[in-house]
Amino acid sequence: MTPQHEHHAGPGVHDHHGRQHDHTEEHGHQHAGGLRGWLSGLVHPHSHAAADSVDSALESSAQGIRAVKISLVGLGITAVLQLLVVLASGSVALLADTVHNVSDALTALPLWIAFVIGRRAATRRYTYGYGRAEDLAGLFIVAMIVASAVVAAVEAVRRLLHPAPVEHLAWVAAAGLIGFLGNELVAVYRIRIGRRIGSAALVADGLHARTDGLTSLAVLVGAGGVAAGFPLADPIVGLLITVAILAVLRTAVRDVYRRLMDAVDPDLVDQAERSLLRTPGVLGVRALRMRWIGHRIHAEADLDIDGRLTITDAHALAHDAEHRLTNDVPKLHTAAIHAYPAQRQDVAAP
Repeated sequence: MTPQHEHHAGPGVHDHHGRQHDHTEEHGHQHAGGLRGWLSGLVHPHSHAAADSVDSALESSAQGIRAVKISLVGLGITAVLQLLVVLASGSVALLADTVHNVSDALTALPLWIAFVIGRRAATRRYTYGYGRAEDLAGLFIVAMIVASAVVAAVEAVRRLLHPAPVEHLAWVAAAGLIGFLGNELVAVYRIRIGRRIGSAALVADGLHARTDGLTSLAVLVGAGGVAAGFPLADPIVGLLITVAILAVLRTAVRDVYRRLMDAVDPDLVDQAERSLLRTPGVLGVRALRMRWIGHRIHAEADLDIDGRLTITDAHALAHDAEHRLTNDVPKLHTAAIHAYPAQRQDVAAP
């Protein structure tokens, strides 16, 4: 009898990998240091995805929710400090900027909701679960970054065409410094956790916080230029920050677009294929498909095996291949393995 076997492990079907897996590999690349490295990291935050440890699905979602909560607290503290500056200076403009920062911080709430929804079990209608809610939240966050860029550009052009004196320079600089530091700390934290758990939406939200920080930096630098006797420094710096926000936007759009289009890192595909080929009894990999569902990867593989194996042996082989795959590939949570009898000429004689 020639087996044509399918082994599937997925939510609500046959999931027997409830333990944690640790995936590490050495990296042979170098990171730019100093100011250059920091500036590069602002626009292109680096990923150590291939070396990150992988928690269970629920734990990774919990980490995402915790990151949103902690970052909201951080942004709340930033807003309170800025409000104190507003009260001390009496500046209506600073009050408007503080309100703007608070409203931008609240855009993390849809991501929080998405993490909660993503933890729901798969149903007969949503057979892959609800992980895609993260990608929808990512689209919303990208839209907010676009809005930030538009607002920054319009405001800079308005001030360039209709210059106005900047009052309370010391207070303006203080508020800008507080806004920049608070948002940048939150951005670094969100991006780090997002890369760790594989959430493109959380990384995009970190980039969104970074755009707010860049806006506050523009306020700080612009106030310094005005104090130095160069009134046009304020709008010119605003235009430069708009360009920086567009660079950040490009990174966010790229990451979210790739998730929506089921793109994965080709290195992960190569790693998965090597893992399958190392499985004793696997003669070849006919096809291998991988996709992100939220911050987890699902894989489907068609394998060639010896057609003389019994159904029981084919099942055990597919089980072994699936086990190796979920252990070897970072963030891969479920896999469906299909085993097919190889052509006779491909099977070595006993």
